Amino acid sequence: MAASSSSFTLCNHTTLRTLPLRKTLVTKTQFSVPTKSSESNFFGSTLTHSSYISPVSSSSSLKGLIFAKVNKGQAAPDFTLKDQNGKPVSLKKYKGKPVVLYFYPADETPGCTKQACAFRDSYEKFKKAGAEVIGISGDDSASHKAFASKYKLPYTLLSDEGNKVRKDWGVPGDLFGALPGRQTYVLDKNGVVQLIYNNQFQPEKHIDETLKFLKAA
Repeated sequence: MAASSSSFTLCNHTTLRTLPLRKTLVTKTQFSVPTKSSESNFFGSTLTHSSYISPVSSSSSLKGLIFAKVNKGQAAPDFTLKDQNGKPVSLKKYKGKPVVLYFYPADETPGCTKQACAFRDSYEKFKKAGAEVIGISGDDSASHKAFASKYKLPYTLLSDEGNKVRKDWGVPGDLFGALPGRQTYVLDKNGVVQLIYNNQFQPEKHIDETLKFLKAA
């Protein structure tokens, strides 16, 4: 494309060297853009892989953050992670009862603390529904133990150091991919995914929506 030029004049009337300014053409395929009918994770809606226009470039850093690998109706992949006490826990041990599995960014952050305490405050309601609550983040077991002790969390926290399980499940990050995302799964007693709920900025909605689903099931 043709280059245009510009110059700058200082207060002493010295004119700086003219520099060429080039226009850069940006194609819309370089970005992941929400479609008009998409459900945004910023407004308490469930995010699905069909909610976004896919970037054409396979090298896009956002590509792995958009497409879910575990979807509704699929059997949840098993994994084994250490809990807050350093003991290995496998997902398959919970078969036979519903499981609320919530991925969250990090211990001791404002939104995650609010979410953890909301699950704590509603824990008896989850027990009444026969469901087990499990939280997962990339923090180590020591961090989880301190977090659970400080806020008296009655449920299991699992340490996904390196975020391997998060990646295996295709849990989306936040809008810019800079932080791990906040996503909750409800599994039935057979380990099949029945609900996927994504909401990055309203952490307490995860509790409301999962309880509503369990009560209606």
